[in-house]
Amino acid sequence: MNKRIFLSPPHLNSSVQEFLTNVFESNYVAPVGFAIDGFESDIAQKVKCHSVAALNSGTSAIHLALVLLNVGSQDSVLVQTNTHIGGVNPIVYQGASPVFVDSEKDTWNMCPIFLEEAIKDQIKKKKKPKAIILVHIYGMPAKMFEIIEVASKYEIPIIEDAAESLGSKYRNQHTGTFGIMGVYSFNGNKIITTGGGGALVSNNQELIERAIFLSTHSRGEGPHYQHTSLGFNYRLSNVLAGIGRGQMEVLDERVSSLRTNFKKYVGFFEKWNAKGFNIQFQIEQEDMFSNRWLTTILVDPKTNYGLQREDLRLALEKENIESRPLWKPMHLQPVFEKNKFYGARVAEELFEIGLCLPSGSNLGDEEFQRIFMAINKVMNFALE
Repeated sequence: MNKRIFLSPPHLNSSVQEFLTNVFESNYVAPVGFAIDGFESDIAQKVKCHSVAALNSGTSAIHLALVLLNVGSQDSVLVQTNTHIGGVNPIVYQGASPVFVDSEKDTWNMCPIFLEEAIKDQIKKKKKPKAIILVHIYGMPAKMFEIIEVASKYEIPIIEDAAESLGSKYRNQHTGTFGIMGVYSFNGNKIITTGGGGALVSNNQELIERAIFLSTHSRGEGPHYQHTSLGFNYRLSNVLAGIGRGQMEVLDERVSSLRTNFKKYVGFFEKWNAKGFNIQFQIEQEDMFSNRWLTTILVDPKTNYGLQREDLRLALEKENIESRPLWKPMHLQPVFEKNKFYGARVAEELFEIGLCLPSGSNLGDEEFQRIFMAINKVMNFALE
């Protein structure tokens, strides 16, 4: 059996070892230390934001953002249905209700039109949403100016879930820095990784200071443990921050590699589209720059000789190559089947015909040959 090609594996660089050695020599392996301070500074400088809290996951960051906005029982939060459940569960942790908003067809992110429809209807029902969580899915920036215009009109704060979009930009501004708070993930499958981790960022220093306080069990000043509010064990460890510092050095290189992967896939499928197929990609809109965290395609059987997304996925899996359907919309998940949804069937259709292709920044020519050979077989079969 050939070695498995993963969808988005970690890609560690050599300087990570140096940062880790410094951490171990300092004996600071708990959620405190110079590596955390340095990692937060690295992120702030890179994305050009004022303050950063390094945390143990992107989900924790979203949870703290909701806490800081005083989201609680009886509240509702508008959230993109086309996303991972880690960006939705924290709403429920707070006793609030997620209200799902459909995608638009250009970026596959939150649709500004459906967003406003949802806000108007919720206000009509005397349930004005407490916050909006939008996602830059697969690294593609959302239509931020249109969404900000709607949110500002109704005075609803935006939390940006930029877990997948570190390094992406909209009108030359980093995703994650448009809303009142933004969230990044450093999970093992992300563009850079700390093994497991995340960050909450904001240009409001007071919010981030409060987030750091809450993330360390809300421990107050003094030689003893003093607690005046409920806190959480959400701080990133100094060890993992050391990995993050090393990884931040190669962020631009990783973005370049992922964008090169995308171009290779485009070139490959262009040859098949010339034969009558219609494989479609998630395309950058004007003024957008995607990190191309995952290369994704749409395979509509009606325009591809009956070829289905699953035909490609299973063909790749047979060759020990991982691929994955696009996110199943949250409003279709059994756990949220009773929650309100505003939209059409955009996210549903994306799920039905969409596929994430292997997109690791360390993919080599040999791996691409295996991927292309597996796809060629099934495409040729569809033509017969």
